[in-house]
Amino acid sequence: MPEDRRMHDGEAALPVPVVIIAGALGAGKTSLINAMLVGDVDLPLAVIVNDFGAIAIDEAILSATGLPVFALKNGCICCSLQGDLLRTLAGVLSAGRPIGAIVIEASGVSDPRGIIEALHDPVLRRAVRLDAVVTVVDVEMHDVADDLWQAQVRAADIIVLAKAGETAAVDDLRARLAGMGKTLVVVADESGGIPLELLVGQPFQREGVPLTEASLISDDRFVHVEWTSPRPLALTRFRAIIENLAPRLVRAKGLIRVVERPGQTFLFQLVGRRASLLPSDLPVEGARLVLIGRAGNLDAAGAKAELEAMVQE
Repeated sequence: MPEDRRMHDGEAALPVPVVIIAGALGAGKTSLINAMLVGDVDLPLAVIVNDFGAIAIDEAILSATGLPVFALKNGCICCSLQGDLLRTLAGVLSAGRPIGAIVIEASGVSDPRGIIEALHDPVLRRAVRLDAVVTVVDVEMHDVADDLWQAQVRAADIIVLAKAGETAAVDDLRARLAGMGKTLVVVADESGGIPLELLVGQPFQREGVPLTEASLISDDRFVHVEWTSPRPLALTRFRAIIENLAPRLVRAKGLIRVVERPGQTFLFQLVGRRASLLPSDLPVEGARLVLIGRAGNLDAAGAKAELEAMVQE
C-alpha cells in the first residue's frame, strides 16, 4: 500500500514517488499510462508527457482521462530539457492538489538515463523519489541491435511486453532480455496495463552511475514533420500519401477529420508498416499530424510538401 504523503503538523511531506515509462517509438507507452489512469487505482496520479515536437498528441490522449497532464516538448529529456523537467516537476508539486505519484512518459527517441540523472538533483530528491523505471517493449516490432533500444532496456527495473501475440515470440524475447540481465518481465494485460502496485511503494535498488552528456544517446538521429490542416481530409488521398511515406517512417500519429465522415474525429497511429485509424472523441477541426523518421531517410520538407498538396487539390 502506498505511503500517506500528506503533511502532518510539524512534519515534512514524504517524497512523492516517480515512475518513468520509457520505450521505443510506438512501443505502447501511452497505452500503458492510459490504462493506469483509467484503472481502479486509489492513488492520485499526475503525468508528465515528453512528446517529440510541438503537436502534443500523447498529451491530448491522456488529458481525456480528466487527470492532470503536463507536457514537455521536443523529444529528449537528457540535455537541454533537464531544466524544463525540473521546473515542471516543481509545478506539479506546487499545484495545490494531492499527488500520490508522478508518471513521466519519456519520448520514444530519448535515453531514459537522462531523466534518471535529472531526478538525482540534490534539491529535487527531497521532494521526489524514483521508485521504478519501466521500459515497454513491442513484442512484434523491436530492433535489438539498436543502441537506443538497448539503452532503454538496460535502464529498466521492469520490462513490460506489449502487443504480445505468439507464445514463442514472447519466450524468445524473454530469453534475450534475460541475457541482458533483465528477468523482471511482465506481459501487459488486455487493456495494455499492469498493476500499479508493481511500480509504486518500494523503490528498486539501482546503482547510481554518474552520467555525462556525452554518455547519453541524443535524439538527433531522428527528424520529424509537424503538420496541421484547418479542413477535413479526403480519406482516400490521405491513405495514399501515408502508404507512400510509410517506408520512410518509424512512427506517425495524429488526429484527423475526413470529408467522408462529417463531425467524426479519428486517431491515426502508425508504427513501422502497422497502421490504424480509429474513432476518437478528441477535438480537432481538420488534422494534426506528427511524422517521425530516421535522419537521412525521411525528407522532412518533401513529406510536408506532399501533405500540403493534399489540401490544395
